[in-house]
Amino acid sequence: MAFEFIAEHLIERQADALLRQRQLVEQSSGRFIEVAGKQYLNFASNDYLGFADDFIEIQAQQLGSHSSALVNGYNKPQQQLEQRLCELLGYESAMLFNSGFSANSSVLKALFQDKSVAQSAAIFQDKLNHASLIDGGLHSAAAMVRFNHNDLKHLESRLQKSKAKHKLIVSEGVFSMDGDKAPIEALCKLAKQYNAWLMIDDAHGFGVLGEQGLGSCEAIKPDLLIITFGKALASSGACLLASEQMVDYMLQFNREYIYSTAMSPLMASCTLERLEKLLKADKRRSQLSENIAYFKALAKEHNLALMESTTAIQPLVLGDAEHTLAVANKLKEKGVWLTAIRPPTVPFNTARLRITISSAHLPDDIKQLVDSLVECL
Repeated sequence: MAFEFIAEHLIERQADALLRQRQLVEQSSGRFIEVAGKQYLNFASNDYLGFADDFIEIQAQQLGSHSSALVNGYNKPQQQLEQRLCELLGYESAMLFNSGFSANSSVLKALFQDKSVAQSAAIFQDKLNHASLIDGGLHSAAAMVRFNHNDLKHLESRLQKSKAKHKLIVSEGVFSMDGDKAPIEALCKLAKQYNAWLMIDDAHGFGVLGEQGLGSCEAIKPDLLIITFGKALASSGACLLASEQMVDYMLQFNREYIYSTAMSPLMASCTLERLEKLLKADKRRSQLSENIAYFKALAKEHNLALMESTTAIQPLVLGDAEHTLAVANKLKEKGVWLTAIRPPTVPFNTARLRITISSAHLPDDIKQLVDSLVECL
């Protein structure tokens, strides 16, 4: 029978405790989540600064852009957001995308769309890069070379052996599943040494890291920087920041940008307002740091084997997918909402509870989390 593979694959996923399902969320914030009429402490959100609790008052304005940015969908709120980001981060030009996945994957595909150029091009990716970066590399016409996670020596050996004329190093600022940071300064030095470009996806660093909260690249400027608005900003969408020439190139060859309806002007306007609040959110960032330190101290006191991370992402690797899912369900019974992250999102035998800390959490929330973890493990 045609398409019988669909049912077969779903049955396999179910048997391996890897079947993904959506949860209908009735209400969510940095601190709480409500599902099926029950409220839980929320330790699964990327709302690191608790901005989801802050409602934005908006004046009546156009909801949708109605067309591609290259037809008549590019308007003042989008331009203002792009210009403000360029001003803050020190770039010549920017372009908005509707999601971080779209930005990452489409930029990599478009950059090496010319097959004659791609024959002498190589993309060097950290093995733990986000799926959007990996997919973009796989669908690019350039060769893709993987290097061990945050292993500069391995990357350099790959660069030394490469005969490519056009080399692009790609990494994340903060790794979404491990919570550790990329050595961006060292990556910049390697890029210059080997005449390569550097691209950083700072989805989980922007808003949280840096003196002004401008992320992993506040003081260091990679050739291509992707930031997203759906994490610390608690908004939606993403942005590529680069040279004017690079953005012009994307406007010609980035098919996902060219043939997609542009970001809603309402969303762009709200994101710009949230961005200005982000610059003044020092107290929230300080509270987040305190909350992370308190959680790590309690976890150490109870011998919870966390991964090495100083960011809001604090993974607890349990290994077996079925066991990890069972622990996550037990935690829900105790009023704690955590997500069981399983393969293929993470490597096999590294299934984990991905704990995310927010500035919105109170000390008692964190204590309840740790006490519940101890009881459920």
